[in-house]
Amino acid sequence: MPECSNCGAHVTEQYKRVFADNTGTLHACPNCRSQRERYHGAGAGLAEEVSHGN
Repeated sequence: MPECSNCGAHVTEQYKRVFADNTGTLHACPNCRSQRERYHGAGAGLAEEVSHGN
């Protein structure tokens, strides 16, 4: 079963396929990042900081 490289939590194959980077590495999961952060690329290691403004 795939897991988050940040915290080691297990995730589904579908989750990894959607949120991992181009090499298949999942940098964030629901346990270690918010949905907003993952939407902005945290799962693929793209968004280290997310503006919480408008």
